[in-house]
Amino acid sequence: MSGTQSSLLIRNGRVVTPGANGHILEDRGNLEILVQDGKISRIAPASVFSGYHGDGDIPGNIPGNIIDARGKLVMPGLINAHTHFYSTFARGLYKVNPSKNFNEVLKNLWWKLDKALTLEGVYYSALIAMIDCIKKGTTTVFDHHSSPGAIRGSLTRIADAVGEAGLRACLCYEVSDRDGPKAAGQSIDENHDFIMECRRRAASGDGYLRGLFGLHASFTISDATLLKAVDVAAKAGAAGFHVHAAEAATDQEHSLKHFGVSIVERFRRAGVLGPQSMLAHCVHIDETQMNIIAETGTNVVHNPQSNMNNAVGVADVVGMAKKGICVGLGTDAMTANMFEEMRSAVWLQKLNRKNSSDGFIESLNALLVNNSKIAKKYWDLGVESDFDLGVLKEGAAADMILVDYEPPTPFDSASLLGHICFGVAESAIDTTIVGGRVLMRDKKLEIGIDEERIAARSRELAKEVWKAF
Repeated sequence: MSGTQSSLLIRNGRVVTPGANGHILEDRGNLEILVQDGKISRIAPASVFSGYHGDGDIPGNIPGNIIDARGKLVMPGLINAHTHFYSTFARGLYKVNPSKNFNEVLKNLWWKLDKALTLEGVYYSALIAMIDCIKKGTTTVFDHHSSPGAIRGSLTRIADAVGEAGLRACLCYEVSDRDGPKAAGQSIDENHDFIMECRRRAASGDGYLRGLFGLHASFTISDATLLKAVDVAAKAGAAGFHVHAAEAATDQEHSLKHFGVSIVERFRRAGVLGPQSMLAHCVHIDETQMNIIAETGTNVVHNPQSNMNNAVGVADVVGMAKKGICVGLGTDAMTANMFEEMRSAVWLQKLNRKNSSDGFIESLNALLVNNSKIAKKYWDLGVESDFDLGVLKEGAAADMILVDYEPPTPFDSASLLGHICFGVAESAIDTTIVGGRVLMRDKKLEIGIDEERIAARSRELAKEVWKAF
């Protein structure tokens, strides 16, 4: 990744790092963060850096490498554990037939839209989505891609957009039988080849791209295709699987009718589950399936706004958390704003459980703690075992955001989560940094792209896609 700053000093901000070891807040007003070579090299009182004014005291000094964060929170960059970049072209689409259930939503909208994508469309839809991520403070994204009319090379085109935007991304292609055996075979090959390419890049020090083996959902994958995908993944030493699971009740019903077992049991028998795999949604699973997920250490990704929009139900995030399942948070492409998604999760859990005290901690932990745990499994960068994303500590990735926020009430460790949910989440993102590279500063992009030109070309491509409807 070109453009990474070799040194950067962030001063005068409130340093906030809600992490797995407890919600830690440093509000002494004198902590500063030194970034070198893409990582946080020092977090220390301002007095340690008092002699530094950008005049060469820090090795690798470059002009403009001091950021004054006065009046702002300095937080870890946000992580989106499940989205679909290609859905960019659905924005404003008005020609979709009404859908009475989830299967009709897929057939009337998504399976028409993804089939109309070209490789150029794949690239622009991804780039537009990542620009939105930068503006909303999301620095790492797990994308689940589909473009049946342009399968081979599609993940490479998304990777090109990732490189241009400067984010971190874990990509996969969703394997499915819905477009026939040839497309299914190409999808398996696309996953395999991209995973191998990511490994080559990682060995060379690329900390921005990772690959998972994508599967669409149980009801669109035959046993033959599922076993072939698992076999290819095993031979390639794949990192794990990224698959939709029990999003709608019909998915679970299909598995019981056609395979004689639940979705989760089917995936366990096939070898899909494990600590490196991610099940998106899990709205319609019972306690037995939760136990299997917990026993195998498989990750679950909650997508509350999408579940509400598709009227499929509510995932039992509180119940899964009690089982020890790592439940992360995704958006399923409903938004690029992870704070918005987090708040939606809070309200939905409270309403579903009919208890205003339920779901708060579990929903905030999904974003602020568990997404970091999930990302850490894929981004060790091959340098040190304690490399982290989603936290601010020495040795962690220098992925940070600066948020406009002056607390109007006492601001400490006890009140931090309340401030994040009811104040910080509605505040503006001022600066977004990935790997020490400033992608946005003072709410203006600094990645050297022409937004107006990109949006114009995207509109032209979207018109072609919309013709399919």
